[in-house]
Amino acid sequence: MKITDVRAHHIRIPYDAGVASFRQGASAITALDMVILEVTTDAGLTGWGDAFAYVCPRTTRSAVEEMIAPQAHGLQVPDAAGIPPVMDQIQRNLHLFGRYGITMFAISGLDIALWDLAAKIEGVPLNRLLGDTRRSAIPAYASLLRIGSPDNIAAECKKALALGYGAIKLHETTAPAVFAARAAIGPGIPLMVDMNCPLSGEQAVAFARTCGDAQPMFLEEPVWPPEDFAALAEVRSKGGLGVAAGENACTEYQFRQMMEAGAVSHAQPSVIKVGGITEFLKVAALADRQDVKIVPHSPYFGPGLLATLHLLAGRDDGLVEMFYLKREACLWGGRADVDATGHVAVPTGPGLGYEPARSVMERYRVA
Repeated sequence: MKITDVRAHHIRIPYDAGVASFRQGASAITALDMVILEVTTDAGLTGWGDAFAYVCPRTTRSAVEEMIAPQAHGLQVPDAAGIPPVMDQIQRNLHLFGRYGITMFAISGLDIALWDLAAKIEGVPLNRLLGDTRRSAIPAYASLLRIGSPDNIAAECKKALALGYGAIKLHETTAPAVFAARAAIGPGIPLMVDMNCPLSGEQAVAFARTCGDAQPMFLEEPVWPPEDFAALAEVRSKGGLGVAAGENACTEYQFRQMMEAGAVSHAQPSVIKVGGITEFLKVAALADRQDVKIVPHSPYFGPGLLATLHLLAGRDDGLVEMFYLKREACLWGGRADVDATGHVAVPTGPGLGYEPARSVMERYRVA
């Protein structure tokens, strides 16, 4: 079976985040931009992938079309054992364009699609192809967007708990925000604080100590630059809290540097950024050897979310991150949503388990 075509679909689905906002630097994000890969074969099977996009969907789409499609066209579809060497060769072929960022986002999309195809060929869900299935549903946490107002934060936390979520993550950088959330959810609910890299190491240590009584599970990416693993290690050792990082890291190699520096208690590989399922599995194995917990970065709604669910199905630990917002439409017909118990069901169909709704793709496609 050979790959006959690789298409990159730019899908933009509007959402409503209520009192919260979502920004990437100067850019306000008002819709969920996805670049979804459709990999077709001469046997009629289709594999679906997901390449990180957010505010750069046209760039990611171009990377898929200009770098990935030529590498994949005519490729014999590999089985599970054959995917890692194929992806290693593609990384080598494209290393001139960088092993991080956009290049790896595009590579991640192809890798996910190849795993989808491999599982479909075997007629099994992806988690079965990857190994033992330990969980049929994954506990989710509500990943709140930036709110600012402690009163509004408290109110949104209570709403999330009422919907069934069993854990909360803030995107805030002030101590009053953290304490407002803790007061709202009580002592027994896990609370995480994603800071998006604003502080020096010294400032982050001080912030961690200030927030200690609120008992966050971890501070996520408190330090700029995110690859300053020595500073993260210092925050972890002196701040008294767990430290999480990894959504900005690509490949097992960079995670190895992170963990060997003692930078993190929780590693956050993003399957649509890190290099796909192949690299995610390497990172997870490394984390298990280093006694680091895996809490994936997964605030997305395309095939990458399904891939994350399958990867977590083979683990006893780990939560799935779900953006706390109301989207206008869903590629999966609501089947990958959080249920009343705060869990997301692992798909049971072959491959990733679901096929994206063509009607939704057509309605929200960006030409």
